[in-house]
Amino acid sequence: MRMLIFLLALVAAAPLRAQDVEVELVLLADSSGSIDAEEIRFQRQGYADAITDPRVVETITSTAYGRIALTYVEWAREGQEDVVVPWTIIAGPEDAARFAEALIVPPRRAFGRNSIGSALLTGKRLIEENHIEGWRKVIDISGDSANNWNGPSIEEARAEVLAAGIVINGLPILCRDCLVPWSDDGLEREYEERIIGGPGSFVVAATGPEDFADAVRRKLILEIGGRMPGTDVARR
Repeated sequence: MRMLIFLLALVAAAPLRAQDVEVELVLLADSSGSIDAEEIRFQRQGYADAITDPRVVETITSTAYGRIALTYVEWAREGQEDVVVPWTIIAGPEDAARFAEALIVPPRRAFGRNSIGSALLTGKRLIEENHIEGWRKVIDISGDSANNWNGPSIEEARAEVLAAGIVINGLPILCRDCLVPWSDDGLEREYEERIIGGPGSFVVAATGPEDFADAVRRKLILEIGGRMPGTDVARR
């Protein structure tokens, strides 16, 4: 019995391995033909502002592991998935700031018509090959449509991702040029019914340019904290 207690104490006191994180989170950002260079910069800045927001950083440090693994990928046609920022461990404001800085600099390298299916499978591969072990594994995909013009179908890719135990959340961008907030229930519904999936999956929509960074921030807090939004938009 004494030996068992001693071994349990050693396990409890052992430091976390470098690869142990609260969540492995792939941010898949739309870089398809409907997105111009200025919108690419706008999206990246929105994610940079969100990840460095003190409320997001506090959510990270308040998790059981106190850190997450994050990568940012721009997607377009099949095979045009560009890892803008590779896997990064974020455990505090300095890590978040470095991630944000790295996000702004690289040139755009993903072009072509939507392949959501290919993007989802790329997210799955990045999670499976990263040598990081997260308590939760999440793909967060954003886009201004639910079209899939080439590559594997959304249904095929979604099923494969979910079978691997990875949750898919969605950030539909309802309007990029609106002067006032806009609602497009059709796009939200398509994300809810065709794209997201897994336990606790959800959609948070960006209704316009002024709302984008805030929508990203709210979504990150929910994903990192393992929570769901107040409205019932989850599909299992």
